[in-house]
Amino acid sequence: MPSAVLVAEPETTTREYLGRQLRDDGFDVLGASRRSEALDLAEQARPDLVLLAELDLCLCLRRGEPGRNWDRNVPIVLLAPSSDPVERVRALNRGADDVIARPFAYEELLARIRAVLRRTTVGLGEVLVAGDLAIDRRTRRVTVRETSVVLSAKEFELLARLAGEPSRVFTKEELLRDVWGFRALGRTRTLESHASRLRKKLRVATEDHFVVNVWGVGYRLLE
Repeated sequence: MPSAVLVAEPETTTREYLGRQLRDDGFDVLGASRRSEALDLAEQARPDLVLLAELDLCLCLRRGEPGRNWDRNVPIVLLAPSSDPVERVRALNRGADDVIARPFAYEELLARIRAVLRRTTVGLGEVLVAGDLAIDRRTRRVTVRETSVVLSAKEFELLARLAGEPSRVFTKEELLRDVWGFRALGRTRTLESHASRLRKKLRVATEDHFVVNVWGVGYRLLE
């Protein structure tokens, strides 16, 4: 089944151009010229990736809105107005998975889209397995060597995020964004406290070390 891309681009010429090119490359394409239209499509169509031009829309998709129900973890590629590195970092910190500056070369944009889709679809099956740990996304059941471990909702989401790429180091910013929807790191200790409780619960079932703190960077699941 082809991946669905929502192109949220107010400029008609650019939106139509991207739609034609992406369809030719095998994607299903949804187009939106306005923020409200993009949010409706994100909720109703559940695209596999959103290509957008406005950082405010990116923030809204990550934070959610009362009464709305879209995938807040949907992969996002931002078409930035310039190549300013400060703006790029700001966009990444606020939820974009990748940023490409205008004017862009379509072939590079296509490669970036495919790379983001590859990264974000790792481990999206119903059951994630990492060492002796198994996570059933459908039933939200976690077992270590066949011993069940009871987790809170956020502990489960944190564990599932880490287990998607168990050897990768996730930054604190990424985890706070993906699990809690935070747009900035700030002074919160939410991640540290949840990681500590999760680590202790998993240690009850095994002596193996899970949820490893990488000093000054973030966390990974496996040592």
